[in-house]
Amino acid sequence: MSLTVAVQMDPIERINIAGDSSFALMLKAQERGYTLYHYLADQLSWRGGRVIAHARPVSVRNVAGDHYTLGEARDIDLGSEVDVVLMRQDPPFDIGYITATHLLEMLEGETLVVNNPREVRNAPEKLFVTQFADLMPPTLITRRLEEVLAFRKKHGAIVVKPLHGNAGAAVFKLGEDDGNLPALVELFSNVWREPFMVQRFLPKVSDGDKRIVLVDGKVAGAINRLPKAGEIRSNLAAGGNAAKTELTPREEEICARLGPELERRGLIFVGIDVIDGNLTEINVTSPTGIVAIDRFNGTDTAGMIWDAILKRLSR
Repeated sequence: MSLTVAVQMDPIERINIAGDSSFALMLKAQERGYTLYHYLADQLSWRGGRVIAHARPVSVRNVAGDHYTLGEARDIDLGSEVDVVLMRQDPPFDIGYITATHLLEMLEGETLVVNNPREVRNAPEKLFVTQFADLMPPTLITRRLEEVLAFRKKHGAIVVKPLHGNAGAAVFKLGEDDGNLPALVELFSNVWREPFMVQRFLPKVSDGDKRIVLVDGKVAGAINRLPKAGEIRSNLAAGGNAAKTELTPREEEICARLGPELERRGLIFVGIDVIDGNLTEINVTSPTGIVAIDRFNGTDTAGMIWDAILKRLSR
């Protein structure tokens, strides 16, 4: 099947092709003969009852520094001219992101959007995960210092992070007696209007934070992300290193619990984070990790994702 694919993502000139999952998906699509367009989320419009993107045809190649060629921009009707939209822009999951999901949701019945924009909107990573609270470490979502202090008193060292952040940005560890906690809560409350997340610190994060990729609810592979010296953050974007890994029975149990719900919601490409057998996040907006997984395992996760998309289209 020949497809026309519009990729809604960040500026293509800024990506690091060595590990970018969106780029890997584009390479695989091109290899299969699919037609590709690229546009930014702020180039979406609704006009005359149609969802329009001001997009450019794009070709890609795995050459650092010369990885793309863009054609002339034109308005394309995402409902009538496109088979698949990949919604791949990075968070922040702000009102602009939410607006994009509303516009793309209007394509239902015409064009397949991956991941399902309604479910992306309804499943922000650090909130969706609370539906599986028994799989998580002790967790608090709040803006109140009194609650955070009581939580730390009960659980010891904690990690504080923004509710809608990504790539390990603004993640802090505070020990049991760290006097910076009131100031940090004040800072978070001034910078973000929404609550923030507090979790019990998991010391075994030094052994790795496992990123597991699920494709239409099935495990595609995993990597173990190891924090660099002096860090608690193991995100690759924050300087963590990827290592080959296998799933433990506990991790297989977590995936078995999540898989059917992800498939039901139309969340085709999902990355979950697990530390010491504890589920910490479910990433549905723009998950990453497939390049490293394929490098270690000799797999073709991008191909698996496109096969899952074709299966959805055939329905």
